[in-house]
Parts: sequence; C-alpha cells; structure tokens
Amino acid sequence: MSQPTPDYSSTAPVLVTGATGYLAGWIVKRLLEEGKTVHAAVRDPSNKQKIAHLDDMAASLPGDIKYFKADLLDEGSFDEAIQGCDVVMHTASPFTSEVTDPQKDLVDPAVRGTRNVLGAANRTDSVKRVVVTSSCAAIYGDAVDVAQSPGQTLTEDDWNTTSRLDHQSYSFSKVEAEKAAWEMADAQDRWKLVTINPSLIVGPGTAKTQTSESFNFMKQAGDGTFKMGVPKMEIGMVDVRDVAEAHLLAGFIENAEGRHIVSKETHDFLFIGEVLRKKFGDKYPFPKGYLPKWMVWLIGPMANKALTREMVAKNINHPWAADNSKSKEKLGLSYQPVEPALEKMFQQLLDAGLVKK
Repeated sequence: MSQPTPDYSSTAPVLVTGATGYLAGWIVKRLLEEGKTVHAAVRDPSNKQKIAHLDDMAASLPGDIKYFKADLLDEGSFDEAIQGCDVVMHTASPFTSEVTDPQKDLVDPAVRGTRNVLGAANRTDSVKRVVVTSSCAAIYGDAVDVAQSPGQTLTEDDWNTTSRLDHQSYSFSKVEAEKAAWEMADAQDRWKLVTINPSLIVGPGTAKTQTSESFNFMKQAGDGTFKMGVPKMEIGMVDVRDVAEAHLLAGFIENAEGRHIVSKETHDFLFIGEVLRKKFGDKYPFPKGYLPKWMVWLIGPMANKALTREMVAKNINHPWAADNSKSKEKLGLSYQPVEPALEKMFQQLLDAGLVKK
C-alpha cells in the first residue's frame, strides 16, 4: 500500500490557535520548516517573552510568523487571524488537574473556544480544513472503560460516556469540545474536520520553560513527590513531535478524515521513574515502587484533589490499550520511542532550574 503524502504547495497562511502552547510550538516549527506563513493566535502578542521562542524559530526557518490577539471566550476574536487561511490547527484548550471551578476553568474555554474558532471558519471562505487537537480523553473516561471496547482496546469508534463535571472534569471538557466540533462540521460542507486524539504527550518543549500537566508530572517524578511510590496506573504515551507531525499530515493529506488515536506505547507511571533513574542515576528521588491501591484510596484525595476515591477505584490496576493503526495507515505516521523523549523532557526541567538535586 502506498504511503499517503502531504501536499504543502499552497501559499495560503495556516492559523494555529494557542500558538505559545507546548504542542503548538512543535506544530509551528514544522509549518515554518515547510515554508508556511503561520498566523499565530495568542492571548497577548505584546508579551515578547512568551513569543520569543517562536520568533527565534521563524528567524532561522523558511516560513514566516504573524501574531494575532485572540481569546477562546470572545466570540469573533479569531476572525482577523483566520483571514486568507486554508488550514486551521485548533490546539488551544486548558490542560490542568488543579481547578476550582471545572465548568469555568475547563469546560467553557474548551467548548466555547472550539465553537468560536469553528464559527470563524464558517465565516471565512478560504478555509478548507480544520484540524482539532482532541485527546484520548474524548475516547475513554477511566481505564476501567477500556475493558468495554472490543478486544479490550480503544479505537476511534469509542467515545467517552463516563466522565462528568464532578468526575474526570478535564476528560469531560475534551469530549464535550470534540462533540461540539463534529456537530458544527456536520452542519456545513465547505471545510473538512479532522481530529487528532493523542494519549499522554511527553518530550521537550520548544520554549525554555513550558507549562503543561505533563511537565508538572515530570517535575514531581524528580522532586520527591513520588519517592514513596506511584499508583499502578497504565496510560498511553507519545512523543510531542509525533503528535505535531500528525497535525501536519491531517492538515495536508487530501484524504485525511475523521478521528485519529495518536499513541506510541502503553506504560505505567513507574516506567517513567525507571527511565529517568537509568539516565540520571540516584541523584534524584525517582519513584522505585508502587503504592498499594488501598493506600492511594485512603490518602490520595488529601494529596491531590484529582485523586478522588472514584478515580482511584476506576483507574488503578486496570489495563490500558489503544489501537494506533489508523494514524499509521491513513496518515503515514511513524512513531519514535518515548524513552528518549522522557529523558529530554527531564533534562529541560533541570536546565531551567525547576528540579533541584
């Protein structure tokens, strides 16, 4: 079977929302490498510190970058940035487990932001393709759900039906946002929607310091938070650069359609500790074992608001598996191993002084 090939020949600009984000940085870099003009939608283009790494990339790569002020919650705020664009990459969505008001902090920006960006696409005749960064969190809610899938393996046909505002609220925000995107895509026929559904994204960021839940976890892996051990929880992991590549392929392969699970390997959180110890030695208090489930059930909610008893019951000691064959066959995506990505990610935290020996 011949590999699908992307066509980067169009000279139209490409809109990237949330352009200063962790994943978005790599998407912008790839677009600049292909000579694209990137319309970077950011909250505050006057914050030179926040966009410095993107300016540096643009200075050394064939493409060009232009900044536009836009806010997920302001209707019409993407109208200027989207002018003349044929492809839109909508990556902007909050990713955090520490929230006080899940509706306001997670669901509103995810869902209203998606509607605002796609509303701008509806008003802009040049737009032909919209790529939305969704998540495996829109495919399943808890690890226990994986057992319900045929062959106990998640596929693009699965939808998260178990997350709620008061349980796995981040996952709830992702599934609600993706459903809103498909609803809007199905209501018109000028542009085509493609979604990328990655598992846990790991690897270095393009900025010196990146904010992301993935980086928070990596920091905790080395700062002693988990020195007593980690919960035995499995999850898919994937290199951030592979996820960025998937967005480009989804945007520029003519026949790309539908949802795409983008995940390389399944591991538990102890694997991260083992990889880091092998590379960085015993200078850091990396986790060495598992915490018993009863202990996490008992003390988890006090240590981290996200570790509710329901979350512990439905995710610890449950296997996780996902089928990534569509991303390989339809997008031609080839995956890198996650071990070097984890090493580079931790090294970046050390270089930024965010983890002390």
